[in-house]
Amino acid sequence: MILSDTDIKTKLDTNEIKIDPMPNLAEALGTVSVDLRLGNDFILYRSTSHSVIDARDKKIPDGIEEKISVAEDGDFVIRPRDFVLGSTLEKIELPASIAGRLEGKSSLGRLGLVIHSTAGKVDPGFKGNLVLEITNIGTVPIVLHPGMRICQLLFEQLSSPTSKPYVERDDSKYKNQDKTVGSIL
Repeated sequence: MILSDTDIKTKLDTNEIKIDPMPNLAEALGTVSVDLRLGNDFILYRSTSHSVIDARDKKIPDGIEEKISVAEDGDFVIRPRDFVLGSTLEKIELPASIAGRLEGKSSLGRLGLVIHSTAGKVDPGFKGNLVLEITNIGTVPIVLHPGMRICQLLFEQLSSPTSKPYVERDDSKYKNQDKTVGSIL
């Protein structure tokens, strides 16, 4: 069951769902979601003369990832076909009984900006910043600004709490992630 704005507000008020810093809910709270803002750290993937990533090697080759930090009042231009990792400004914390679903904003999608390629599920018990897999599939560069509303998070009530929340699992690669974290193969 997807939570309504009323249920989301109640769970935020009781700290069952935590978002820090809390966005302005007058702007950010939708009918079934909360808008989250873009942080200022990015990882841009660059093609090099040795540009091959073999997932079996469990290592990202040197020189492919370029870490970029943008001033809070700065901007980041994502060109057509660029792929970059970003993260939400907000850290979230979900209980064992609620999962999240990350979605892009339709106004940005209509420009060709994809906010997540595959990783839209947020596990129950997740704690940390959400990493965004951002691609410009459009034909013109798009300027992104730290602090802009970049995505929306929906919340789904589980039929019962999970037996092993994400933050408690030994195999959780991205628990407590802070800002933009690249792939851990």
